[in-house]
Amino acid sequence: MILLDYKSSKPIYEQIIEQIKLNVMKQYLKPGDAIPSVRKLALELEITPGTVAKAYQELERQQIIETIRGKGTFIAGEIELKPDEKKVLEIKKRLQTELMELKMMGYSKNMVVDLVVGIYEEMCVC
Repeated sequence: MILLDYKSSKPIYEQIIEQIKLNVMKQYLKPGDAIPSVRKLALELEITPGTVAKAYQELERQQIIETIRGKGTFIAGEIELKPDEKKVLEIKKRLQTELMELKMMGYSKNMVVDLVVGIYEEMCVC
Protein backbone atom coordinates (compact mmCIF):
# COMPACT_ATOMS: atom_id res chain seq x y z
CA MET A 1 0.00 0.00 0.00
CA ILE A 2 2.78 2.44 0.87
CA LEU A 3 6.19 2.46 -0.76
CA LEU A 4 8.83 4.72 0.75
CA ASP A 5 11.97 6.01 -0.92
CA TYR A 6 14.49 6.28 1.90
CA LYS A 7 16.98 8.00 -0.42
CA SER A 8 14.53 10.77 -1.34
CA SER A 9 15.00 14.27 0.02
CA LYS A 10 11.23 14.33 0.67
CA PRO A 11 10.50 13.64 4.36
CA ILE A 12 9.02 10.22 5.09
CA TYR A 13 5.84 11.65 6.63
CA GLU A 14 5.21 13.59 3.38
CA GLN A 15 5.73 10.40 1.38
CA ILE A 16 3.13 8.64 3.53
CA ILE A 17 0.66 11.50 2.97
CA GLU A 18 1.30 11.41 -0.77
CA GLN A 19 0.92 7.62 -0.98
CA ILE A 20 -2.36 7.58 0.93
CA LYS A 21 -3.77 10.41 -1.20
CA LEU A 22 -2.67 8.57 -4.35
CA ASN A 23 -4.38 5.37 -3.15
CA VAL A 24 -7.57 7.38 -2.53
CA MET A 25 -7.41 9.05 -5.96
CA LYS A 26 -6.89 5.70 -7.68
CA GLN A 27 -9.79 4.37 -5.60
CA TYR A 28 -7.68 1.63 -4.05
CA LEU A 29 -8.86 3.15 -0.78
CA LYS A 30 -12.49 4.17 -0.59
CA PRO A 31 -14.51 6.14 1.99
CA GLY A 32 -14.96 4.04 5.10
CA ASP A 33 -11.98 1.77 4.43
CA ALA A 34 -9.85 1.10 7.49
CA ILE A 35 -6.17 1.97 7.36
CA PRO A 36 -3.50 0.57 9.69
CA SER A 37 -3.05 2.05 13.14
CA VAL A 38 -0.08 4.33 13.70
CA ARG A 39 1.84 1.58 15.47
CA LYS A 40 1.00 -1.11 12.92
CA LEU A 41 2.02 1.04 9.94
CA ALA A 42 5.19 2.13 11.73
CA LEU A 43 6.12 -1.53 12.28
CA GLU A 44 5.33 -2.43 8.65
CA LEU A 45 7.42 0.45 7.30
CA GLU A 46 10.12 0.07 9.98
CA ILE A 47 9.91 3.72 10.99
CA THR A 48 9.08 5.53 14.21
CA PRO A 49 5.43 5.83 15.24
CA GLY A 50 5.92 9.60 15.55
CA THR A 51 6.55 9.85 11.81
CA VAL A 52 3.32 8.00 11.00
CA ALA A 53 1.43 10.04 13.61
CA LYS A 54 2.63 13.26 11.97
CA ALA A 55 1.39 12.05 8.57
CA TYR A 56 -1.96 10.96 10.01
CA GLN A 57 -2.40 14.29 11.81
CA GLU A 58 -1.91 16.15 8.53
CA LEU A 59 -4.27 13.80 6.68
CA GLU A 60 -6.88 14.38 9.40
CA ARG A 61 -6.38 18.14 9.13
CA GLN A 62 -6.99 17.84 5.39
CA GLN A 63 -10.05 15.67 6.15
CA ILE A 64 -8.72 12.73 4.13
CA ILE A 65 -8.88 10.36 7.09
CA GLU A 66 -10.76 10.25 10.37
CA THR A 67 -9.95 8.48 13.61
CA ILE A 68 -12.75 7.02 15.68
CA ARG A 69 -11.62 6.35 19.23
CA GLY A 70 -11.77 2.67 20.03
CA LYS A 71 -12.50 1.68 16.43
CA GLY A 72 -9.55 2.83 14.33
CA THR A 73 -8.59 5.11 11.49
CA PHE A 74 -10.58 5.26 8.27
CA ILE A 75 -10.71 7.04 4.94
CA ALA A 76 -13.14 9.92 5.46
CA GLY A 77 -16.74 9.34 4.43
CA GLU A 78 -16.84 12.46 2.33
CA ILE A 79 -13.62 13.97 1.12
CA GLU A 80 -14.27 17.59 0.38
CA LEU A 81 -12.25 18.80 -2.58
CA LYS A 82 -11.53 22.44 -1.95
CA PRO A 83 -8.83 24.78 -3.21
CA ASP A 84 -6.22 25.96 -0.75
CA GLU A 85 -4.83 29.21 -2.15
CA LYS A 86 -1.63 29.03 -0.09
CA LYS A 87 -0.93 25.52 -1.30
CA VAL A 88 -1.76 26.49 -4.90
CA LEU A 89 0.85 29.27 -4.72
CA GLU A 90 3.48 26.83 -3.40
CA ILE A 91 2.69 24.36 -6.19
CA LYS A 92 2.80 27.14 -8.80
CA LYS A 93 6.32 28.09 -7.69
CA ARG A 94 7.49 24.47 -7.90
CA LEU A 95 5.83 24.06 -11.31
CA GLN A 96 7.58 27.17 -12.64
CA THR A 97 10.94 25.66 -11.74
CA GLU A 98 10.09 22.30 -13.29
CA LEU A 99 8.61 23.88 -16.43
CA MET A 100 11.78 25.92 -16.89
CA GLU A 101 13.78 22.67 -16.76
CA LEU A 102 11.52 21.05 -19.36
CA LYS A 103 11.81 24.11 -21.61
CA MET A 104 15.61 24.01 -21.28
CA MET A 105 15.46 20.35 -22.43
CA GLY A 106 13.61 21.40 -25.57
CA TYR A 107 10.06 20.51 -24.56
CA SER A 108 7.39 22.43 -26.47
CA LYS A 109 4.16 23.65 -24.89
CA ASN A 110 2.27 20.73 -26.43
CA MET A 111 4.84 18.23 -25.13
CA VAL A 112 4.50 19.67 -21.62
CA VAL A 113 0.69 19.54 -21.82
CA ASP A 114 0.83 15.91 -23.02
CA LEU A 115 3.19 15.07 -20.17
CA VAL A 116 0.95 16.67 -17.55
CA VAL A 117 -2.20 15.05 -18.97
CA GLY A 118 -0.46 11.67 -18.96
CA ILE A 119 0.62 12.04 -15.34
CA TYR A 120 -2.86 13.22 -14.32
CA GLU A 121 -4.51 10.25 -16.01
CA GLU A 122 -2.08 7.81 -14.35
CA MET A 123 -2.94 9.23 -10.92
CA CYS A 124 -6.68 8.98 -10.88
CA VAL A 125 -9.70 7.23 -12.18
CA CYS A 126 -11.24 10.01 -14.26
